[in-house]
Amino acid sequence: MTEPNDKTKRTRQPNGESSIYLGSDGKWHGRVTVGIRDDGKPDRRHIERKTRPEVVKAVRAMEKQRDAQTLAKPGKPWTVKTWLTHWIDTIAPLAVNENTMVGYGVAVRKHLIPALGAHRLDKLQPEHIERFYGKMQANGRKAGTIHQIHRTFRTALNEAVRRGHLGRNPVQLAKAPSVREEEVEPYTVEEVQRLLATADRRRNAARWAVALALGLRQGEALGLKWTDVDLERGVLMVRRSRRRPRYAHGCGDPCGRKAGYCPQRQRTNPETADTKSRAGRRAVGLPAQLVDLLRVHRTKQDAERAAAGDQWTDEGWLFATPTGRGTSPRTDYDDWKELLDAAKVRDGRLHDARHTAATVLLILGVSERAVMGLMGWSTTAMAARYQHMVDSVRHEVAKQVDGLIWKPTGDKPDDGDDGAAGVPVPAN
Repeated sequence: MTEPNDKTKRTRQPNGESSIYLGSDGKWHGRVTVGIRDDGKPDRRHIERKTRPEVVKAVRAMEKQRDAQTLAKPGKPWTVKTWLTHWIDTIAPLAVNENTMVGYGVAVRKHLIPALGAHRLDKLQPEHIERFYGKMQANGRKAGTIHQIHRTFRTALNEAVRRGHLGRNPVQLAKAPSVREEEVEPYTVEEVQRLLATADRRRNAARWAVALALGLRQGEALGLKWTDVDLERGVLMVRRSRRRPRYAHGCGDPCGRKAGYCPQRQRTNPETADTKSRAGRRAVGLPAQLVDLLRVHRTKQDAERAAAGDQWTDEGWLFATPTGRGTSPRTDYDDWKELLDAAKVRDGRLHDARHTAATVLLILGVSERAVMGLMGWSTTAMAARYQHMVDSVRHEVAKQVDGLIWKPTGDKPDDGDDGAAGVPVPAN
């Protein structure tokens, strides 16, 4: 910072250096260069005070803010609402898939904007955020829900910091309620065998073998086509995922129902989307037993095609409806619940089948890197979340390593047999 020697004359300072001078109006003025404007010109801020010590103090404070990158950009300041709206409409869709955007939308529009949207972005404090979390807890919201909102808010404001609209992210400092990690109990070998035996008497029986043996996500399994499966080589390619439908009203006047229940509803998202991540696009080796099941499944589907005749829509889905169309996630979910009930197996999420496959692989000693490839994980932290070391599973695995889930319970592996037949391995 440079000050002129002559109180009545303002001297030109080197580019980028702050200056202080006494103006013809009798007041002291300061000029501080803090960055570059959107039009490429220097962003030079003006400070006016009655005395020289006051302007010196103000100039030094602004320089300190500039150096700490906590100084707001010029123009109308962002509010939490305007930034979150801009972020979710313009920035976030470029980086994440549709399912993630659905979660972001709920967090932003249903929770964050109504509660915190009126705050100026650069004035938002961790205490504001923590009081918001406290109110959510008092209203009965689960800690997991609050954490999902917390992660969304942190991601949105990290982008504001990266772009210089915010000096620091207050969400990083705010404390979210602690989440108790719920232990998910994978299905035992005996339960898996009962599920597969019951599924064998139902349509698309191989669908559940794929879930329990390979651990594919629901969308990945329902997005498979016959062109993704090479039964001769015993390899399955995961390339796409079936999306949950989203709808808009198709009626001329609001019908008073939610868009999904509108009689003239129109779907607004595609049925499937290509898997974006490198980890998600993967080749999965098929155990011999599953190859046999898929061959039987293809024969049954050919019979359904012949029975449907002209009503068959040949879209090539591996798991199709009786008329060849793709299976909706909701129908798939209902089929899973019906299967659990018919097999007299305890209730569980469809995602628990994925937990089961991952846990069995890890217990059997398949390398973490190989399991990551099979499950489509991008980080080793995911493997740790799935290591549910349940005693009952350990005991069953110790007795039935060979042909793990297809061999009848009464059959035992030969002594000294250290193989893991039936366990999927990554394709070369």
